[in-house]
Amino acid sequence: MKKINFLIREYKQAFDYIFESKKFIFLVMGIFFFFSFVGFFVLPPEPILGQIFKFIRELLDKTQKMSMAELIRFIFLNNLQSSFFSMTLGVFLGIFPIIAIILNGYMLGFVASFSVKSQGVFILWKILPHGIFELPAIFISTGLGLRLGISVFKKKKEKKLEQLKKNFWRSFKVFLLVVIPLLIIAAIIEGSLIFLMK
Repeated sequence: MKKINFLIREYKQAFDYIFESKKFIFLVMGIFFFFSFVGFFVLPPEPILGQIFKFIRELLDKTQKMSMAELIRFIFLNNLQSSFFSMTLGVFLGIFPIIAIILNGYMLGFVASFSVKSQGVFILWKILPHGIFELPAIFISTGLGLRLGISVFKKKKEKKLEQLKKNFWRSFKVFLLVVIPLLIIAAIIEGSLIFLMK
């Protein structure tokens, strides 16, 4: 009973912190969807386009012969690393989370556009399911990373360090209790879909 009460209290604190950070989370969501829109309609310059296709080909080659379990593990670890760095590297003035969310948004828009052109609009229904869990995890971790960066701008040095430390540990708790479970579910759905679609 004590363990259940402890877990309930920890989750309440985690969701309270997410709610307190909602303006940062909504901001990164806005940036993400704006650049997804840009990626869908605006092609990058030829050299960058070539690099994107090269990256996609290498990724497809790497995952082509993976089993379902290997795919799920690969997707989970990749998203885990990306989300973790988006959050923790936010301490550097929030620069990394902003760059990461712009790149992720643009890539999603570009891949969606390319998929629609080659396979039709209904291909999007195969892309969307894992995003229901993956995108909230990315938005939360990136938003919290941005909030960490904002903590650096506190006027008083003592309060700056105190607030940064407090926000870091609260962010880490959210990462463990909320972000990781969402990424696990997203990886299972995405890995299963990719494997079955081979």
